[in-house]
Amino acid sequence: MKIKEIRDLGSEELKEKEKNLTEELFKLRFRHATGQLDSTSALKQVRKDIARIKTVLSEKEDGK
Repeated sequence: MKIKEIRDLGSEELKEKEKNLTEELFKLRFRHATGQLDSTSALKQVRKDIARIKTVLSEKEDGK
């Protein structure tokens, strides 16, 4: 996801998106551990998306 797309979402949508991405990250890690994951770059991308969402959520909570 692009940062602009993330900033356009509301707080509740961001929390839901973070929850979904966290579940996806768990599934990707499990697939990686069992040797079924072809592209490990997906792990990196999901982690970055979660970090972006957490950053925007903290900015919105601080009132920026």
